[in-house]
Amino acid sequence: MSGEQDSEAPTLGVVMLAYGAEPELDRALAAVLASRGVRVRVVLVDNGCTRPDLAALAASPGVELVRPATNLGFAGGVNLGAERVHEAYLGTVNSDAVVAPDALAALVSVATRREVGIASGSIRLADDPATMNSAGNPVHVLGLSWAGGLGEPASSHAAPVTVASASGAALVLRREVWSVLGGFPAEFFAYQEDLELSWRTWQAGLEVRYVPDAVVVHHYEFSRNPRKMYLLERNRLLFVLTCYGPRALALLAVPLLAFEVALLAVAVVQGWGAQKVRGWLWVVGHLSWVRRRRRLVQQARRVPDSALVGLWVDRFAPAALPLPRGADPLQALLAAYWRVVRRWV
Repeated sequence: MSGEQDSEAPTLGVVMLAYGAEPELDRALAAVLASRGVRVRVVLVDNGCTRPDLAALAASPGVELVRPATNLGFAGGVNLGAERVHEAYLGTVNSDAVVAPDALAALVSVATRREVGIASGSIRLADDPATMNSAGNPVHVLGLSWAGGLGEPASSHAAPVTVASASGAALVLRREVWSVLGGFPAEFFAYQEDLELSWRTWQAGLEVRYVPDAVVVHHYEFSRNPRKMYLLERNRLLFVLTCYGPRALALLAVPLLAFEVALLAVAVVQGWGAQKVRGWLWVVGHLSWVRRRRRLVQQARRVPDSALVGLWVDRFAPAALPLPRGADPLQALLAAYWRVVRRWV
């Protein structure tokens, strides 16, 4: 454990990943280790970090460095780090996110509640900490998810609420909950794994809670990974195909197919059409995994989609997902269709 921490405080193992140059890693790591109200230990996973001082940073008290043979992505890296966590609580903090001194204790306090599965932080933009990066992430009926409240004043998100999905930039859950859920699907590699875990948390009968007092400043970059659009779109499809129940899939089949065609056209215009097609090819080439994963997820669930209908939204947030001209009537049509068919999910 790090620092001079209260021996009566709850124990928390934080998994942090290091990849590439990681200019904020030293500040992010120091902030976690300086946390108050919780006894923290960090498992730092080297996913291909190029910082020359990584070993020196990992030599800090309360830090364990793990070096896999290859880059496991966010999902696989966190899974590996979580294997080294034996504390009562497990957390993830991004290597470019700086937690406030009491942020992790606030997350642990909420994660303590038996009805809560995941506690998600109040993620702020580093260049303007009074502005939100994420206040929990919405989930569209077609499987898209985005940073909730992006660009909005933090003062507008000062109340604790349930959210469809936590932000992996800073979250905490009980170690036993992580074990029951089985962690992230390693095949996701990166992106949407926090959505997938959050949705299965709801399916398990537990809540995902946004904690406004858990302030985290995030050096957010949308396009940090050049494969981001491929991974986002592929993983969205994997999420829908494995986590949606049969009725939801049947009712949304036509809108989903229409959206795929429309999104391909948008992707071509925006220059990532090849990534979109590559996502389709991965899914088609791994249908046996999709079937196995779907069977596992659907057998484990305790809550039907009919009880989760209120978590889905039927409109995209323009700040997070700019749409081409003429998309508003189609959005309105989809929203009207969803209002009619959601009663049969």
